[in-house]
Amino acid sequence: MRTDKHIPFNWPNMTGKELHYIAEAHFNGRLAGDGPFTKRCHAWLEARTQCPKSLLTHSCTAALEMSALLLDIAPGDEVIMPSFTFVSTANAFVLRGAVPVFVDIRDDTLNLDERLIESAITARTKAIVVVHYAGVACEMDTIMAIAKRHGLKVVEDAAQGVMATYKGRALGTIGDLGTYSFHETKNVISGEGGALLVNDPKLVERAEIIREKGTDRSRFFRGQVDKYTWQEVGSSFLPGELVAAFLWAQFEEADSITQRRMASWETYHAMIEPFEAADRLRRPILADGCQHNGHLYYVLLSPQVDRHAVLEEFKRSEISSVFHYVPLHSSPAGLKYGRAHGNLNVTDAVSEHLIRLPLWVGLTEEMQQRVVNTLGKALALI
Repeated sequence: MRTDKHIPFNWPNMTGKELHYIAEAHFNGRLAGDGPFTKRCHAWLEARTQCPKSLLTHSCTAALEMSALLLDIAPGDEVIMPSFTFVSTANAFVLRGAVPVFVDIRDDTLNLDERLIESAITARTKAIVVVHYAGVACEMDTIMAIAKRHGLKVVEDAAQGVMATYKGRALGTIGDLGTYSFHETKNVISGEGGALLVNDPKLVERAEIIREKGTDRSRFFRGQVDKYTWQEVGSSFLPGELVAAFLWAQFEEADSITQRRMASWETYHAMIEPFEAADRLRRPILADGCQHNGHLYYVLLSPQVDRHAVLEEFKRSEISSVFHYVPLHSSPAGLKYGRAHGNLNVTDAVSEHLIRLPLWVGLTEEMQQRVVNTLGKALALI
């Protein structure tokens, strides 16, 4: 609940047109997937990212599951990925019988450490899944070169990466497949929702089939076949048209949303600099050639700082500040279904010292000052 005193960690942003477009879809009698609003969203994504084909899904999780199906992931295959990520990154491949091989992250960007990937490759390795943490790109040139040398596919989990780029290219468009999230905690939202970016043209037709319950229904509606039939294993990965209508209102304002989040991100970055200078924490580090999107602002507390005490101070001040992922390699399911490659010391350290600060469109500078003052009090600096 949001009150005058309470500062939530996230507050969903509305552009003002969402209900109008939902009403339009209702008036037109188009509520199932792949209606006019879905088509507008597809066209927008393809124009903005320059990917050959985009497909809305009901979540980023669904897009990842489609990726596993498209890459013919089978029992015993291995998929390299970071442990510092959301469970969906691993679940999508475990569902196909694959073994997630967890590799440590870099200590600067908190992304998959590309220097450790090659030593994790075995005869069973089928793909590399990268996660662009906080909308900051992984070192994709190196990763794509490794994949090419070893004949591997690359999936980009760009759940946090909408409107972010790597050397001018949209995140999600560099690997063979990319996935986006439009969950209400993301920058551009539809409550729940996601998208699959199909960057390999050879996978486009199969992606459409898998998304449509394993049928060639899309080809039927284009007049390419006289009836549609079951072609292969698939599922119902489409969102309804009401979700697409909501999302379209967000896409129309995506540039403004990104600019406003970036402004709040930069404000935090400036305000918190003295705490870094006092060696109480570390601010985010941005890699060269990476344009992030202001998705989240985190700090890494110094080892001598008690994270629990900091979070308790935020709680007393009615400010929602939270930690992030519990590493998958040390979770019950991770121990059961996956394996760690080497030590994951950076992952473990980051998971124990990272906290995220409130960041959403509409967060005022006065609110941010209160957040920073509370952080400073917890760090005993002010």
